[in-house]
Amino acid sequence: MTHFDLAIIGSGSGNSLITPDWDDKKVAVIDGGTFGGTCLNVGCIPTKMYVYPAQLAAAASDAARLGVDVTLDKVHWRDIRDRIFTRIDAISTGGRRYRAEELDNVTLYDSHVRFVSEHALETEDGQRITADQIVVAAGSRPVLPNIPGMDLPQVHTSDTVMRIPDLPERILIIGGGYIAAEFGFVFSAFGAKVTMAARSGPLLRALDATVSERFTEAVSKQWDVRLDTEVTSLMENPDGSVRASLEGPDGASTLDTDLVLVATGRVPNTDRLGIEAAGFDLRPDGRLAVDEFQRLLKGGKPVEGVWGLGDVSSDFQLKHVANHEARTVAHNLVHPENLKASDHRFVPAAVFSSPQIASVGMTEEEACRDTEARGVELALAVQEYGSTAYGWAMEDTTGFVKLLAEKESGKLLGAHIMGHEASMLIQPLIQAMSFGLDAASMASGQYWIHPALTEVVENALLSLKTGTGD
Repeated sequence: MTHFDLAIIGSGSGNSLITPDWDDKKVAVIDGGTFGGTCLNVGCIPTKMYVYPAQLAAAASDAARLGVDVTLDKVHWRDIRDRIFTRIDAISTGGRRYRAEELDNVTLYDSHVRFVSEHALETEDGQRITADQIVVAAGSRPVLPNIPGMDLPQVHTSDTVMRIPDLPERILIIGGGYIAAEFGFVFSAFGAKVTMAARSGPLLRALDATVSERFTEAVSKQWDVRLDTEVTSLMENPDGSVRASLEGPDGASTLDTDLVLVATGRVPNTDRLGIEAAGFDLRPDGRLAVDEFQRLLKGGKPVEGVWGLGDVSSDFQLKHVANHEARTVAHNLVHPENLKASDHRFVPAAVFSSPQIASVGMTEEEACRDTEARGVELALAVQEYGSTAYGWAMEDTTGFVKLLAEKESGKLLGAHIMGHEASMLIQPLIQAMSFGLDAASMASGQYWIHPALTEVVENALLSLKTGTGD
């Protein structure tokens, strides 16, 4: 049995916990997967490295609306793939080498691990590890629905689809969330025929209803979108393609495709950690229960010296949230007398599809419930991209900004943007919410560059007509 001062399960955001505070202490990093975690290897970073060239490809077909003839000659899938993963794999390998070989105080275990008690772990080959402090940052993995044919080699998840050897001519995407939306855009922009089967409609249904409905309408012009449709089985055809059986509003049907991408959500890796042996509390969806300081709970009470962060415990499957929680844990590990709480008040998210989407705060439905419960009025504004000068330049017909605020105080409750560079346009709204700037002050208390696209945010703020306005 080997004892450590700190043991970290997971090499994603948990890897950042090894600060100079631990230079003279023994640290274990334990990860049976690819070093670097989800975001680096199979998530945020490689997907966006596909999204950018997809935007370039899509621009060729869009330019004709503005009087410019641009031709997309060919998409070199393997060149794109190899550019991405040559870089990604080198970062992963380098990070692993640094932890395993260059730091004398760090021991790397290339193994999955299970709890045997609150402060004791066991690797797959039977090695016992104990630690004064344990941080669980074990992440999540794709969900595979119970559909006959899920084991076919043509069936992929986001973990594997980015490394396929060739661009398929036809792809069936099972799911209607953000992973489905992003890959739908990438494959369609590169020239594949995309069919998306979502069990319920509209797409991105966890987002604000206006965003969900208008996104579904927009992408239905690009992809074959089948709402309220369930894939009941997959079968390989003699030519190597896949025949999918579907059940939808119009009854049963079949669809032949070259590749199937399953994007039906992710599940926390708690079921692989032997949580029952330690008795830690779990949420109904399988996440580890933690308090505001990121301490694991047992019987509703915090367990000293055991922490959780990221997808394995968080409400948000977002890298920037995992990084924030990692900073919280890094502080709390070395300052037990002055614990700091994570701040999950205004967590933004983006969907890098086409059109792009970004959101922060409450949806309209949530804001209506909130303001009604508190006895205050709700102010709402929807501003179209096409109502601004830069929107005219783009001849934009789909983009918009939707804002929700308390009518009397002008306090922003939610912001939702769909359209060109939504993920950047939303940042000043996140800042306003985080630092308590009301809508009227934000709109009139600073210059907004004309005719930049940010004017659509300015005009949405002015349209709110809150009690703090002139």
